[in-house]
Amino acid sequence: MIAVRAEAPAESRVSYPGWRVAVASCFGVMAGFGSILIYSFGIFLKPLNAEFGWPRETIATAFACASFTLGICSPLLGHLLDRFGPRRVILACVTIFGFAFGSLAFLTPHRAHLFAVFILIGAVGNGTAQMGYARAVSTWFERRRGFAIALMMADSGGGAILVPIVSQWLIGAYGWRAAYAVLGLTALGVGLPLAAFFIREKAGARERGSRVPQTGASVREALRRRAFWILAATLFLAAMATTSTVTHLAALLSDHGITARGASYAVSALGGASLCGRLLTGWLLDRFFGGRVGAILLLINASGLWLLAEARTETAGILAAVLIGFSMGGESDVTPYLLARYFGLAHFSTLYGFAWTAYAMSAALGSILLGRAFDVTGSYHTLLLELSVLTVVAAGLMATMPRYSAGWAHRS
Repeated sequence: MIAVRAEAPAESRVSYPGWRVAVASCFGVMAGFGSILIYSFGIFLKPLNAEFGWPRETIATAFACASFTLGICSPLLGHLLDRFGPRRVILACVTIFGFAFGSLAFLTPHRAHLFAVFILIGAVGNGTAQMGYARAVSTWFERRRGFAIALMMADSGGGAILVPIVSQWLIGAYGWRAAYAVLGLTALGVGLPLAAFFIREKAGARERGSRVPQTGASVREALRRRAFWILAATLFLAAMATTSTVTHLAALLSDHGITARGASYAVSALGGASLCGRLLTGWLLDRFFGGRVGAILLLINASGLWLLAEARTETAGILAAVLIGFSMGGESDVTPYLLARYFGLAHFSTLYGFAWTAYAMSAALGSILLGRAFDVTGSYHTLLLELSVLTVVAAGLMATMPRYSAGWAHRS
């Protein structure tokens, strides 16, 4: 404990090695599941519909397959991250993700083909996203952990700026098959070098068979505590609204008469707002109680969903996207920070995996519900209003988080 506090001031220096890990993780996240798949999905929705005649519910079900598999596999991936360290797990997951995503360029009219690829992507997805990198980043920081985690997640917002515009341009210039191939190669070209050369825990590379000593609650202890289940419930409600809406955003806006280019700009505006919001969220987490920060962000998110349901102009659509993007850290950024504060780092990734199971299952359900809502009614309006209400409920739950104990917060 004394050693940790003695080193803590070093976190304020730009030369501190942990910041290199955080920046590398930031770009790694941008090239992973949480950026490339989520923010390109809505751009590919209409081209796939036009090519194969699949209804939106079918295509949304593919995303649900990825989310569902991600939820099932996240606890196992978390255990592997705790056991073997982030680098090896990330390298394997990025390799599989990049080749699988690129293979969508060879997609056939068989729906089973679409579902099989998305299931494979989901199985390794969290190893390429924030869960894969969060353990490495968290080991380097105590007092600046909130901002470091936010920096790690910030380029998910950067990906949301670039991926929709690049995807739309590639589809228009070369077709959707070439676009899938280029994005898959990008995941490999960015993710593999970063993981190989920069991602490591503070204690250094693990020796074969060794364990980096970390303190914290056991998995069983954590699962008995109210804080964990509040987090899981909040993630479940928030993901149903936020993640599923983002995957349908471009198609939703174009249904309202907004051009495909304008819709891609709205998704990019969401990404820009997410980038700013996440950095601000990290700054706030290091200074204020995380439960209160998360609750306020979720209320902003609910207002964005309500505005999106009513949006009929490009300006209104972009404003709604900005509100949703700015507040996206209300659940995804706050979760790893609070897990470390409440339960320490001994089983951090395993607990993150269990929490993310709730998030992924909900995102899968939300994506299917939005697709079905459109196929049945021709509109997302009513369901978006209901999702806005669910997000308000999530904010209320986040506000009930217990105060930090003196336990693991300063011993991890």
